[in-house]
Amino acid sequence: MLPPFPPSPERSAELRRRFAEEARSERPDLSTLCLLVGAEADGELDEAGLDAAQVELDRLAGLLPYRPGGPQAWAVALRELLGERMGFHGTPADYQRLESSLLHEVLVRRRGLPILLSVVWLEVARRAGAPVYGVALPGHFVVGFGPDEGQVLADPFDGGRVLTGADAELLVAGATGTAIDPSMLRPADPLDVVLRILNNVRAWAAARPERSDVALWAVELSLLLPSHPARLRYERAQLLVQRGEFMAGAEELEAYAEVVSAVDEGAAERVRGEAFAARAKLN
Repeated sequence: MLPPFPPSPERSAELRRRFAEEARSERPDLSTLCLLVGAEADGELDEAGLDAAQVELDRLAGLLPYRPGGPQAWAVALRELLGERMGFHGTPADYQRLESSLLHEVLVRRRGLPILLSVVWLEVARRAGAPVYGVALPGHFVVGFGPDEGQVLADPFDGGRVLTGADAELLVAGATGTAIDPSMLRPADPLDVVLRILNNVRAWAAARPERSDVALWAVELSLLLPSHPARLRYERAQLLVQRGEFMAGAEELEAYAEVVSAVDEGAAERVRGEAFAARAKLN
């Protein structure tokens, strides 16, 4: 198995308990959830490492000027600190690295995917009192400052460059081929941000069949979120079968078939057939 190496089963169980508890709290903490994802990926990230990452976010927030002004001033202040002074940014090569989806690694490397760099922006700005939120543009996560009528967008992947309306339209057009819709500019819920991060991890692992271990924990953490696509249960079952856990995979397939049968009996029957095939591999 290639690094990063996973935590022990006991440590993993504790991390997942805390992840589920935080996700179901009244106000889920984004940085805590992201760091728990990192700890599930990297067995070397212990409690001291989790605390150190939070301290680093606090430290960076303390370097921002005190209440620099309106949304534009906040966006510029974050760009000058994080993008220019601290060197946080992304490159195309970062899409090929699992570390680019792990907050503790992004804080050290100062490189990552758009959504993880945005988490850094969000958590540093929030600690400093900025009117900040995530904006889940299709294919490219950014951060927003201020209310709808005076919204300012910044792209942490590009070092925090402040975006014009035309810039945002180009990002959306490049990802979808369609025009930007006002609904795309709404603040993203923290749990939706975490699910999107886990989706990125699953996509990374899907391109690397030898890392089905990563795909499995990413699916299982996603299933701990209060709201998640039901099809993730099917994906988990397929991964279990792929990893040779035929009985567990078959049982999960049968459970998923029961859910699907309420809306599509034909699809449910096909899933039951997969469960039968998985059980046959036990012989």
